[in-house]
Amino acid sequence: MCGFCGFTGDIADRENVIIGMMNKIIHRGPDSAGTHSDEDVTMGFRRLSIIGLEDGSQPMYNEDGSIVICFNGEIYNYQPIKEMLIEKGHVFKSHADTEVLIHAYEEYGEDMLNKLRGMFAFVIWDSEKETLFGARDFFGIKPFYYTVVDGNIIYGSEIKSILAHPAYKKEVNDVALENYLTFQYSVLPETFFKGVYKLMPGHCFTFHNGEI
Repeated sequence: MCGFCGFTGDIADRENVIIGMMNKIIHRGPDSAGTHSDEDVTMGFRRLSIIGLEDGSQPMYNEDGSIVICFNGEIYNYQPIKEMLIEKGHVFKSHADTEVLIHAYEEYGEDMLNKLRGMFAFVIWDSEKETLFGARDFFGIKPFYYTVVDGNIIYGSEIKSILAHPAYKKEVNDVALENYLTFQYSVLPETFFKGVYKLMPGHCFTFHNGEI
């Protein structure tokens, strides 16, 4: 299943913050864990090993470490995409479909999404552009939640990771509650927690300079 979480911005004790966020979703990835942290972004991942059992640990990096990814899901057509990228000169060091996403982003940017078949949610930190890029599969099979607080984004595969971040203040979203009581499901991108949204199926985002 796997799961990820993370946030932008430099906060005190961020290593313990990301560990606390990851522990909230340990049930999604009991096999291993990994983190990436720098002055701009902190990323955490819990892994359930399926593809690339020996060399598919995350977060995963490109050759020079300037691009970092956390990915939950499966890319069904990753092998033909990989062959296409190898022909373009990209060098792979793993057998995981995760690395295909890294090189596809390097080669195609956001247009990479038009080439993917699968179920996925992922975030890519591009340190050169100082941009966080994220996407969710076309049917919304894999979950993605986010909020923006004081110019920083906090995200996760489950809302409970966001609630573990000290900058987010828990508050009920009355609008979402009203819609649920009316329709018996949430019809909006909003969740029951004020300011926390689900990335809608078939959508992507970029976060740069404090704006999404």
